[in-house]
Amino acid sequence: MGEEEEEEETTVKVSSNQEEEAWNLRKQTQIVELSERLMSGDLKTQIEAARDIRKLVRKSSAKTRTKLAAAGVIQPLIFMLLSPNFDARHASLLALLNLAVRNERNKVKIVTAGAVPPLVELLKLQNGSLRELAAASILTLSAAEPNKPIIAASGAAPLLVQILSSGSVQGKVDAVTVLHNLSSCAENLHPIVDGKAVSPLINLLKECKKYSKFAEKATALLEILSNSEEGRIAITDSDGGILTLVETVEDGSLVSTEHAVGALLSLCQSCREKYRELILKEGAIPGLLRLTVEGTSKAQDRARTLLDLLRDTPQEKRLSSSVLERIVYNIATRVDGSDKAAETAKRLLQDMVQRSMELSMNSIQHRAASCTPSKIPSK
Repeated sequence: MGEEEEEEETTVKVSSNQEEEAWNLRKQTQIVELSERLMSGDLKTQIEAARDIRKLVRKSSAKTRTKLAAAGVIQPLIFMLLSPNFDARHASLLALLNLAVRNERNKVKIVTAGAVPPLVELLKLQNGSLRELAAASILTLSAAEPNKPIIAASGAAPLLVQILSSGSVQGKVDAVTVLHNLSSCAENLHPIVDGKAVSPLINLLKECKKYSKFAEKATALLEILSNSEEGRIAITDSDGGILTLVETVEDGSLVSTEHAVGALLSLCQSCREKYRELILKEGAIPGLLRLTVEGTSKAQDRARTLLDLLRDTPQEKRLSSSVLERIVYNIATRVDGSDKAAETAKRLLQDMVQRSMELSMNSIQHRAASCTPSKIPSK
């Protein structure tokens, strides 16, 4: 490379660095100005500043979010949440939401600065847009582990349950996700939701794809609820409650099937006499048999235990699922040898499951054919 080319490259680098420094200086100046407008401006100026913060953050990196927080914009934005002015609340909600996205430090700062109580108050509003923006903000903040116990203790959960029944589709998704986030908080001494959440969760599970991430969160909450008597009663009282869990066992993802079978097992273990027939009536056996072969290890164990509880034989005479598997494995060993025994046993069990499902379906069709039209459910 010649001297002229080296000088030209050096000049380009210097020019590029100067442009970057100038850009950073302009942005820092803009951040300081926004902070000053929020802290000392009138309400109109504050609303405009909050909107400008949202615009700036949406087009910038996480570093800009951190710099805005360091410049002191969080506290005045939280004060704006308390304003009776709709535009002030709306603008501050969007600004805080965008400051928190993809920035764990800001999430914690916003909660530490006292954002949760005014957000909970906004959840009580009849105005759907503000209420659901508040839910979206709480969702973002609940993703940070230190924030979970604070949000869980704030009284937000019952208000989020209301959104499950009356909110928009996005509002319902956000509410379920928040409740799921909070349910994983180890510091919660009591369940984050009560039996009132069961019916809307069942309805949402009916409507969604059973293998979706949404279904995984909904079934996780239903499994938690099935551990209380109130939750179990609510599941059985909900229209299609047990059937929906059975359908999730059949059609769900690995995660949702694990939670769904866990909920059914919780019902049956709490009172076999009460719940056994209710679960059998919804045709649970084929899905449970398949789960003993295709589910996660936890789902397989749960399915085996539930199948043992559902069998109509005395405990001392009952052939457990694990015993059945050992018998099949021994047969496979004799047929194909120990090297291929596991693969052969799995195939034999799958064939048994398939045959059981076919027999169950034939039985259901036979019963349906013998019913009068008025007795056949429309759905």
